[in-house]
Amino acid sequence: MSVVSTPAPPTGATDPPTLTVVPARHPWRWVGSAVALVLAAQFTHGLVTNPGWDWPTFAGYFFERSIIEALLVTLHLTLAGAALGFLGGVVLAPMRLSRSPVLRGFSWTYIWVFRSVPLIVQLLFWANLGYLYDTLQFGVPFGPGFVEVRTIDLVSPFGAALLGLTLHQAAYSAEIVRAGIISVDQGQVEAAAALGIPRLRQFRRVVLPQAMRAILPSAANELINLLKSTSVVYVLAIGEIFYQVQVVYGRNGRVVPLLMVATVWYVVLTALLSVLQFYVERHFARGALRTLPPTPLQRLRAVVGPRPGRPPVAGRPAGDGGPW
Repeated sequence: MSVVSTPAPPTGATDPPTLTVVPARHPWRWVGSAVALVLAAQFTHGLVTNPGWDWPTFAGYFFERSIIEALLVTLHLTLAGAALGFLGGVVLAPMRLSRSPVLRGFSWTYIWVFRSVPLIVQLLFWANLGYLYDTLQFGVPFGPGFVEVRTIDLVSPFGAALLGLTLHQAAYSAEIVRAGIISVDQGQVEAAAALGIPRLRQFRRVVLPQAMRAILPSAANELINLLKSTSVVYVLAIGEIFYQVQVVYGRNGRVVPLLMVATVWYVVLTALLSVLQFYVERHFARGALRTLPPTPLQRLRAVVGPRPGRPPVAGRPAGDGGPW
C-alpha cells in the first residue's frame, strides 16, 4: 500500500490533515499470472484435442483388474520397504552417533556403501544371491549350522525386491533420523539424564518425539521417492504397476495412454501421501505450537463463515477439536 498526503488545510483550521491510502500496483504480477494462465490453457487444450492421448483407452484400462492388482503390489512394496527401512534407520542413526568406534564405523560404512550403489544394481545383486551361495546356514558364527535352506527358496524375486528397497531406504533414513536427533537441544538430554531416566528411554520418550518435527518432511519426501522407485523392480519381472502397463502396451501397442494410466496412479498415490504427511506433521506440532495450522476443511469453513459456538480457525488453540 502507498500513502499520499493531501494539501495542508488553511492557516487557523483545527482539523488535522487527512491521508489518502492508495493500493500499491503490481503490473508484473498481473503479467506473470496472465502468462501462467495462457500456458495452462494451452496445455489443457492439447490434452483435450490431441487424439494421440487416446483417452478412451486410458479410461478403459485405468480400473482394469490387472492394473489394480499391480497397484496393490506397488503399495505393498512401498509401505513394507518404508516401514522396514525407517526401522533400520532408527537403529543406524544412534550407532552413527555412538561413542563406540566399532558401531560408528559399521554404521558409516553401511550408509556409504548403500548410498553409493545404484538401486537397480542392488536389486539385481540380491536377485542373483543364489549364484554366490547355494545354501544359507543359520547357527553358530564360524561354527556348525543348525538350519540350512536353499538360497533360491529363501530369496524369491519379490523378497529380493523388498530386501533391496529396505536396505537402500535404511541408509537414507539413517541420515534423516540422525539430522533430527542432532536438531534436539542438548539440554533436553541433560535434563532427562539428571532425572535418572535410562538412556534407551531418553531416546524413545524425549529425543525421538522432539526430533520427529525435523524428521518428518524429509522422511515424507523419501517415502514418495520410494513409491516411484518401486518402478525399478520391473527388472525382476515383478508385476508392479509400471511393469504391468509395459506388458499391456506390449500387446496392444497403446504406449501413451497406458503410460498415462501409470502416471495418474502415481500422482494420486503421491497426493494421498502428501495429505497423510500434512496430518502427521500437524500431530507432532502440538507440543511446539499454541495454534495448529488449519486443515483444508478449516480453511474452507473460515471462508464460508465460522459455525455458531466455535472460535475462528486462526485463534483455535492447539488442543481444540479433531483433525477436521
